Amino acid sequence: MGNTKSSALSKELLEELKSNTKYTEAELCTWYQSFLKECPSGRISKQQFEGIYASFFPDADPTAYARHVFRSFDTNADGTLDFKEYIVALHLTSGGKTLQKLEWAFGLYDVDGNGTISKNEIQEIVRSIFNMIPADAQKKLPEDENTPEKRAEKIWTFFGKKENGKPHFINSHLVICCTFTRHKHFVDVSFFGSLQIKSQRESSFRA
Repeated sequence: MGNTKSSALSKELLEELKSNTKYTEAELCTWYQSFLKECPSGRISKQQFEGIYASFFPDADPTAYARHVFRSFDTNADGTLDFKEYIVALHLTSGGKTLQKLEWAFGLYDVDGNGTISKNEIQEIVRSIFNMIPADAQKKLPEDENTPEKRAEKIWTFFGKKENGKPHFINSHLVICCTFTRHKHFVDVSFFGSLQIKSQRESSFRA
């Protein structure tokens, strides 16, 4: 979806990306040429995406997290990211609006895509984030969130979910309500800060 292997962006796609991201026409055109240079097929495979993350985390294992991020941006579930999906991903992780980041973060944690987030899904994502944090850095984390289990429990508790012998789930409506009643910026709170761990590096494709 989004674009073909043409050496120039279609007018329709260019206008759509200009309207829905912070990027200018000049930036989009320049990045598109760089994108095609790195990915002549016009698409990024899951393996290429994992390689990009691996270059950002040479002393850690970002594989699991990269796969989850890839899934969250592969909107048509075809196993690749085209230029449109790539630019949207770059926009959201480097400067999207709070609600856009919230919706993305929810999709990231909703591993099975059923519209709710279970405690097991939170634990899965948090474990993948911890895999990217060097052991020495993990030792410096606050006592109440220095393990994947503690951090997952803190997130679960934050959203008011308690264990009562029954499974509990966070839905998108609850997340949005909690976000704007408890915190102004959902993705920037410490619980989810690691989601933006490399946002400032943006992309290896950037010209």
